[in-house]
This record gives sequence, C-alpha cells and structure tokens, in this order.
Amino acid sequence: MVGKSVVSRQSSVVSRQSSVVGRQSSAVGRAPSVDSARLAKKSPLELDRLIHERLRLGIISALAVNDRLTFNELKRLLRTTDGNLSVHARKLEEAGYITCDKSFNGRVPRTEYSLTAAGRRALEKYLAHMEAIIKAVRD
Repeated sequence: MVGKSVVSRQSSVVSRQSSVVGRQSSAVGRAPSVDSARLAKKSPLELDRLIHERLRLGIISALAVNDRLTFNELKRLLRTTDGNLSVHARKLEEAGYITCDKSFNGRVPRTEYSLTAAGRRALEKYLAHMEAIIKAVRD
C-alpha cells in the first residue's frame, strides 16, 4: 500500500510539471502587448531591482531625507526586525548605495548608516523610472 501511494503521488507530480512546462512554452513565442511595448519605449531605463524591494526602498528613502540614521532608528522607522534590517542594509552596502559606520558609545555598540552619492543617484534614477511608468499608465 505504501509503495502504491508513493508511485501515484509521483505520477501526479510529473503530470503537473508537464502541464506547467506546456503553459510556459506556449507563452514564450507571444509578442509583447501594445501597452508593454509602449511602456518600454517611454521608459527605457532598467528598473533597479535592488532598490525596488520594499524594505530596501524604505532604507534608501529614509537616508535620503536624513543625513545619518542609527540601526535602531531605522528599525523603529521601518517597523522591521533586526534580522531583516541587517540583511537588507548589507545588500545596499555591498552595492555601494549606503555606508555603515560602527562605533562604541562607552560599551554600547552604535551602528550608523548614511546614503552615498551612488545611492542618491540610484534613487533618483529609480524615481524617474517610476514617474515614467506612472505617466505612461495615465496617458
């Protein structure tokens, strides 16, 4: 009995996978819709996927209007966890969009973030792209 149930589950998984592959292959040859072609012409900039993520956009935006923010200030402002903030801040730091300065105030560690010139340019480019998308949708 156990062997039969495993085999039947495997065959149903295979049939689901083949139907998904069939759907994907039929979509490959389609021409882009008029709206997406028009949008591509109006906004040729490539969307910065690094900034487009909600929490990273929040970090960049908060730092754009504040000279420096501590880890705890960002965490409180963005209502996120230590783990999420540190992972997303590290990605932005690796991209050169923000800097991270670590120091001690007595024995208490202090982590401060600030926006770099490259980060400000990336945000401006991202906002221009989003404005172009909004304009294309409204026109």
